Amino acid sequence: MPKKEKISIITLGCSKNTVDSERLMNQFKLNKFSLVDDSNDADSVIINTCGFIDAAKEESINTILEAIELKKSGKLKKVIVAGCLSERYKEDLLKEIPEVDAFFGTEKYEEILKEFGADLKYELLGERSLTTPKHFAYLKISEGCDNPCSFCAIPLMRGLHKSAPMEDLLKEVKFLADKGVKEINIIGQDTTDYGKETGNRNAAELIRKITEVKGIEWVRLLYAYPSHFPDDLIDEIANNPKVCKYVDMPLQHISDKVLKSMRRGITKRRTIELLEELKKRVPGITLRTTFIVGYPAETETEFIELCDFVKEMEFDRVGVFNYSVEENTPSFILGDPVPDEVKEERKSILMEIQKEISTWKNEKLIGTTAKVIIDGKDGEYYIGRTERDAPEVDGEILINAIDNELKIGNFYDIEIDDSNEYDLFGNLARKEKR
Repeated sequence: MPKKEKISIITLGCSKNTVDSERLMNQFKLNKFSLVDDSNDADSVIINTCGFIDAAKEESINTILEAIELKKSGKLKKVIVAGCLSERYKEDLLKEIPEVDAFFGTEKYEEILKEFGADLKYELLGERSLTTPKHFAYLKISEGCDNPCSFCAIPLMRGLHKSAPMEDLLKEVKFLADKGVKEINIIGQDTTDYGKETGNRNAAELIRKITEVKGIEWVRLLYAYPSHFPDDLIDEIANNPKVCKYVDMPLQHISDKVLKSMRRGITKRRTIELLEELKKRVPGITLRTTFIVGYPAETETEFIELCDFVKEMEFDRVGVFNYSVEENTPSFILGDPVPDEVKEERKSILMEIQKEISTWKNEKLIGTTAKVIIDGKDGEYYIGRTERDAPEVDGEILINAIDNELKIGNFYDIEIDDSNEYDLFGNLARKEKR
């Protein structure tokens, strides 16, 4: 048999792309291909692109062009482009970058494998080759989105909402747990829409069953949508000890004027009521959110309203994005009237507000003890996270590696003895040292 080529898969964008790449990687391994991390060591490269906002598109294009240069120099035989950017702009990309050997959209596992003479093992599609540390993984419970947000191109790239069968997801979780995964981070374009096809949004039931899988110790909810947050999901977060007291819920704005133009399906009053309800029923809950600044309907008045809201609500984690005008979305007709420098200024102001909040919130944790999972080691520190911190996007806790001997992937009780704006510092709790 001829020797099969070495393939490098480059993943750009969000954790949903990570899951797609991990599934594809496993399929190549099942077909006896070799996977390598470095494109310079590969025969072919597959780039799983992001096309969500301008910065992501630019990164995707630059990565494609870098691969093309490797192909021109003879280091690569083939360059394949897949994912969101390819799904959305395939025809344009064909014209602009003809050196690419093939373009595929999102989740086109079978077509990509056929490009290399490989077959899709349908029955093993839930199995993955983890690219995260082996003790945590992302679980994509749905694909696509039905929400009509005016600024968002995700439905153009990922289609309408479709929940994965619960049976398949639980089988995937068992596979991950058997591989040593202890923490499941639930993702989807809108995780609160899970199960809507049956007329019953049952994310709470799914989460409960995930926590029953042997080996799973933490389950975390990401990408929750505020306008239809299921009431039973609040109860599950509050009462299930394996569910992290944490919700990632992108709000995007708070001004009624902006929310209406964004087509978010929720008002300022209802947003505040939901947040207060979460805080009341889940004491100590960590709330993470994201906002968009520079949206066409946002004047200085609406921006000040947003700043006041962030100060009032005292979120634990905040991300801020500059508005990016996207063709074929409802807000495209509004243009892009807010100058880039104004967007940058507003982003800086909002992040400075959050920095102050994060600083004093971390200071309040000094002297407390937290359950921490160890993600890795960097120089003189072990890097860990509490249940307040999602992988890759939130803060960390740094533990002195000279005075403490820890094992990556294990949980420890850590006494917090210092902090800065976003991270914590600590040592093994005294009872752990005995």
